[in-house]
Amino acid sequence: MNDKMYIHEFIDVTGHNRARYMHHMTANFSPIAQEERDQLCYGVWGVVGSTAWWPGVVNIWEEDGWDGLASSFRHELGHPSLQDPKLAAWWAAAAEMRSGGVDRLLLPAPWTRTIEELCADGVRGEVYAHERITVPPGDAADFLERARDQAVPHYGRFGWDLAGAWRTALGDDSECFLLWAVPDYERWAAFEAANDADRAAGGWKTRLRDTARSFQRILLVDAPLSPMRIGRQPSRSDRTEDWSE
Repeated sequence: MNDKMYIHEFIDVTGHNRARYMHHMTANFSPIAQEERDQLCYGVWGVVGSTAWWPGVVNIWEEDGWDGLASSFRHELGHPSLQDPKLAAWWAAAAEMRSGGVDRLLLPAPWTRTIEELCADGVRGEVYAHERITVPPGDAADFLERARDQAVPHYGRFGWDLAGAWRTALGDDSECFLLWAVPDYERWAAFEAANDADRAAGGWKTRLRDTARSFQRILLVDAPLSPMRIGRQPSRSDRTEDWSE
């Protein structure tokens, strides 16, 4: 039973800073968040620009439920600056590498695995398929169950592993996210070719079209210190520069 909460971030990176930004998030920030907020890094990825905007990054953080999220918010925002004063230098450096982003809070499907479980299971992809689906208001939880029952067998024929399944909180229960670990680009391409040809009634693509109001799949690639790539949380020992907290 996954009772965690997740923060999902679409980040707009400036210039040629994507590699620096991903390292800044994982090595320089995540160890502090683990200690002070009980916040785990679920993943940091670079967006494959040919499938979405560029240069882009997706971050997902795992919080210890609603109570953990409340404590984390207080830790961050309980100051006149609305930022943790100890992270002033970190925020200043991050601001030089990004122009903004869009966040949302996510509720996991009860059966979706935590990041520690994913690392223990050795889940990893050469590439990841990130799907954003909108459904009629109130249908998000039911959609996730249909995805487990119907999409997992369909995608699994090509070796895709469902790493994450969430619905967006603080809204009308109409948005879902699925994250698939794809073994290699060839099996991504094989899936896409077969999926495009799936026009028969009863196929997952047909059922998705009949169920969803909108659907978008983009591709992501692990940052060097993303947990599913290295099988653990980032640590201070991963820092490659003299970063002072």
